[in-house]
Order: sequence, then C-alpha cells, then structure tokens
Amino acid sequence: QVQLVESGGGLVQPGGSLRLSCVASETIYSNWIMGWYRQAPGKQRELVATATIGGITTSADFAKGRFTISIDNPKNTVYLQMNSLKFEDTALYYCSRTYRGMTSWGQGTQVTVSS
Repeated sequence: QVQLVESGGGLVQPGGSLRLSCVASETIYSNWIMGWYRQAPGKQRELVATATIGGITTSADFAKGRFTISIDNPKNTVYLQMNSLKFEDTALYYCSRTYRGMTSWGQGTQVTVSS
C-alpha cells in the first residue's frame, strides 16, 4: 500500500501562491494516475487536477490557468503549483494515487486563503 504525504499548505492572502508537495513511499509508475483533490467545509471532495508520468494531465475548470500539476519522478513527488489564489480555494487538499481502479489518499494539507 503506497503512502502519500502532503506538505506545503498554509495561510496565504488572496492573489498569492502556494506549492503543495506529495511524496510517495515508492516509485511513481507509468500506470498510476496521480491527483490532487480538495474538500472545503460542508462540501464534497472535488477533483483539482491529475497527471501521469507520461505527461497526460487533466484539471478542473476552476484550476485552469491558475494551478499546475507536475511529477518529479526521481523524487517520487507530485506538486501542485497554485497561483492567483482566491478565498474559495480554501480547503483541505489531498494527494491521491489511482491504480487498477483503486485510489489511495494522503492525510491532506490545509490551504487557507484569507486577508
């Protein structure tokens, strides 16, 4: 069972940036789909972005143009670069690994956008 450990969350002002990191306990393989999801209080968890080693990425409409997902394979790390943050981006952000239809989750890292 892969372990995923997120970091990089924090308090940021509107318009600011954060980079989230997710370190996997083993090599990220080409048939894994790595992702970032988020869950705000009282809301369902929602997809932010996904990526594969092969460079295939997807992102939610709200993330397009502001958030970028990337994978550093030698470091077993997935990043989420978030720019132009808004109040509504406040949430607990989770890293995920999907393999053969099964999804594993990290413990989450809190992002709070506040002035």
